Amino acid sequence: MQLLVIQRIFGLLLIIFSSALLPPAAVGLYFGDGAVLPFIEGFVLLLVLGFLLYLPVSQHKKELRLRDGFLVVVLFWGMLGIAGGLPLYLSGIYDISATDAVFESISGLTTTGATVIVGLDELPHSILFYRQELQWLGGMGIIVLAVAVLPMLGIGGMQLFRAETPGPVKDTKLTPRITETAKALWYIYLGLTASCCLAYWLAGMSFFDAIAHAFSTVAIGGFSTHDASMGYFNNTGIELIAVVFMLLSGVNFALHFATFRNKSLNPYRRDAEFRTYIGVLAVVSLITISYLQATKTFNSTTESIIEGLFQVVSIGTTTGFTTQEYYSWPGFLPVLLLYVSFIGGCSGSTGGGIKVIRILLLVKQGVRELQRLIHPSAQIVVKIGRKPLPENVIEAVWGFFAAYFAISALMILTLMATGLDQETAFSAVAACLNNLGPGLGDVGQNFASINDFAKWTLCLAMLLGRLEIFTLLVLFTPGFWRK
Repeated sequence: MQLLVIQRIFGLLLIIFSSALLPPAAVGLYFGDGAVLPFIEGFVLLLVLGFLLYLPVSQHKKELRLRDGFLVVVLFWGMLGIAGGLPLYLSGIYDISATDAVFESISGLTTTGATVIVGLDELPHSILFYRQELQWLGGMGIIVLAVAVLPMLGIGGMQLFRAETPGPVKDTKLTPRITETAKALWYIYLGLTASCCLAYWLAGMSFFDAIAHAFSTVAIGGFSTHDASMGYFNNTGIELIAVVFMLLSGVNFALHFATFRNKSLNPYRRDAEFRTYIGVLAVVSLITISYLQATKTFNSTTESIIEGLFQVVSIGTTTGFTTQEYYSWPGFLPVLLLYVSFIGGCSGSTGGGIKVIRILLLVKQGVRELQRLIHPSAQIVVKIGRKPLPENVIEAVWGFFAAYFAISALMILTLMATGLDQETAFSAVAACLNNLGPGLGDVGQNFASINDFAKWTLCLAMLLGRLEIFTLLVLFTPGFWRK
């Protein structure tokens, strides 16, 4: 393990992140909201800490090994979550505790969208902007941004990219050079963000709200500048725009890149994961709308269609925006929507959950096992599209699936041991591990009422979900630390 090299990179990344505190300070100055000082103080502290880590080891310029990349990613996301809570804690809003400040920060950076802050409509613009900015940076991953910058400083980035990028297959690059790949991802991300912002603004949002909600929509985060979330605007046009951009952001960004490069929609049509993603959301939307209409939850069919579609896409892509108190909808709908969040977005998207490609592989593997019962001697391969998959990929998916639900069960029991009821404990873990945000029971509206130990447990769940379990768990294996 190259600890001095890791220290150097960690210092550089902390210096880069400290600059993220300057835009909220500028917003505070523009609106004159009196909350500028915490961001200036946080910027100075993080900048100084970054330089203290970097300067003593600035000459240690070696190529990262894969194990080093995993350690940098886990340390950075963990420490960044703590550091990101610094401005919130220094601001003293509602006498926010250190636990709540860190929870809010990790929730933002992991694009979970679970909040402990009540009274968003009364908060200073600088703090509101900062929460949205955290989600936007976390959506694509500040590590991927750093991958585009660090090579200029003499640091290779492939190990960071492989450790941070979500999905069962992590070696695919959009371009021959990893730096160009990271830039391509960010160009797509920026393009979607700008388009979403413009659409929201034209539909009736203020320019500030349009920027803020574009950040959290494209990041599939779910934070809002209002307690009522998207329901605050009571605008069908805004809801439909959100549906479109949530759907786009839940798609593998490599498909967007291929479509743009080839000037053709064929990459979408040919991709099995994309077809499954759209199919699942379409079927669940149909079930939800039909049940809302049958139970006369809304006054009109149009309202049932709009609200049902919006909530299915929001929860299914793990964005977490709300226009209604979906957790109080009739019958099985709240649990159905929560279950859909386990599927989540496509691999290589900003979405959370297990990912559509893994669910598709599990289904195909299940079908293969049924066929083997009928034809024990047959050699049956699992294919995605027309491409047969190696057995080690399928084994990795099974391992991920087992780890995901073992951790879920352990955390649910832990939360119940702290005094939370079954519904609250189950939905809180599901919402945080899937990077969804809103849950059921006591965490339907926010997470402010649960105890501190439960919040720290859920912080771990959010990090596990964002780093896709194994990136963090690998650090606890003895083989990782052997020379």
